Amino acid sequence: MEHASGSIRIVIINGSVRPGNYTSMASALVLHELTKHRQVTTEVIEPATLQLPPPGTDPQSAAAKHLQQKVGEATGVVLATPEYHGSFSSVMKLVIENLGFPSALSGKPVALLGIAGGTIGAVKSLEHLRSVVSHVGGLVLPLPISIANVGEVFDREGRSLDPGAEQLIRGVGTNLLTYIEQNVCPRVTLERLRREGQQVSPKIIAV
Repeated sequence: MEHASGSIRIVIINGSVRPGNYTSMASALVLHELTKHRQVTTEVIEPATLQLPPPGTDPQSAAAKHLQQKVGEATGVVLATPEYHGSFSSVMKLVIENLGFPSALSGKPVALLGIAGGTIGAVKSLEHLRSVVSHVGGLVLPLPISIANVGEVFDREGRSLDPGAEQLIRGVGTNLLTYIEQNVCPRVTLERLRREGQQVSPKIIAV
């Protein structure tokens, strides 16, 4: 589902296919926060709607190519995952495996959001996900957000019950946008000016 607005494109990928899952509830807050900004176009990718093949079976599948195109066109990416058996979900791993070699995540700023039903939160899943995303070339932002006791954070309709947790979740989107505005946009502008043969001022270089 795409929410069109501006020139910065952010893709949110959910790592759960369970009906009524908390991961999608959490990422919906990130989406809502991003849609407040007119310069941002957002798209949510739900793996349940794709037919991604198992790793190594069909790297040229239409679903994989579609996924690679969407992520490749993104300025930044949010990966949201539940914690399963001490790591991130197999659904998220399937997504990463279908992003090609080199990965469509390579060179992209990536914000991580983890949710868990227990009191410890999604610390282990975020540690593992950070490692894998970094390995394939993604630029993982610091301070990934882990939400513990997620069953107490949302009701069954997805409404937030915890203002503090909601603020943290919304911060995933704003932190990614801040990084893009401070680091990606100046570089893109500089590269465009150089392609067009325009003189680049020292002020732009210093941004």
